[in-house]
Amino acid sequence: MLIQIVSIVFPIFAVIVVGYLYGRRHRPDMIATNQVNMEVFVPALVFLALAGRSFEFAEVKMIALGGAVIVLGSGLLGWPIARLMGYSPKTLLPPMMFKNAGNMGLPLLLLAFGERALPAAVILFLIENVLHFTISTWWLGHNVKLWKLFREPVFAAGMAGILVSLSGFALWPPLMSGVKVIADVSTGLMLFSLGVRLNTAPFAEWRIGLVGAVATPLTGMLIAWLFCLSFGLSSAETDVLLLFGALPPAVLNFMFAERYGQEPQKVASIVIMGNVAALAFIPAALAIRLSA
Repeated sequence: MLIQIVSIVFPIFAVIVVGYLYGRRHRPDMIATNQVNMEVFVPALVFLALAGRSFEFAEVKMIALGGAVIVLGSGLLGWPIARLMGYSPKTLLPPMMFKNAGNMGLPLLLLAFGERALPAAVILFLIENVLHFTISTWWLGHNVKLWKLFREPVFAAGMAGILVSLSGFALWPPLMSGVKVIADVSTGLMLFSLGVRLNTAPFAEWRIGLVGAVATPLTGMLIAWLFCLSFGLSSAETDVLLLFGALPPAVLNFMFAERYGQEPQKVASIVIMGNVAALAFIPAALAIRLSA
């Protein structure tokens, strides 16, 4: 299982290293590139993850509720940690709350639990992204009006994907192939951009990186366990939510920090160290469920 986990995590770090080496030599300005990614490529990824997926919401409603509780609860538990350690909550809390449910969570849940976990994996991906774009844009964007959040491309893409899925209408395969080509750019570009940002010395921020790397999976797994215990969820639902809680911070946290100038070097350190720590915490979460 460790080899399988490494096979998922390794490509992530390979792209980050390429970005770091390129950035070290050329010092590119990635701000405009990140904006295009958030407005074009990431929405395509969200649409692709939802369109064509047929599932009944009633079957995953507790997974959806649990995912929201894990995200929001991690923020509540993270607040006193940030205050105690002297960090800005706007810097530490988003990486603790918003997990790598896309390029790590989706394949990991499928690898661990098979095709039966696909509806749960997709709904968790959607819940995490909706909360991420809603809360981060409102909180970090200062004067951004809440109603304007629904103009974000990712929301339009998410709604379109849901409508296509519920309608049962099969989109023209060449069209979906084109969307996939666009969507596939997003993950690599996010990781490459993170690698470039590492050249601005985030390793000097290793302390907050270590705090975030440990606090993120621990608070996530604790809340997942309490939620499943309180509502008497099935073993399969508990498996999915506990593994979701153990996921590391999403790379999108860095992109939001870059976009709104919220200490991106510190957020980059939390993201990179959190994904390194995933090599320990994800197998630990799997071991807990296998021994249950």
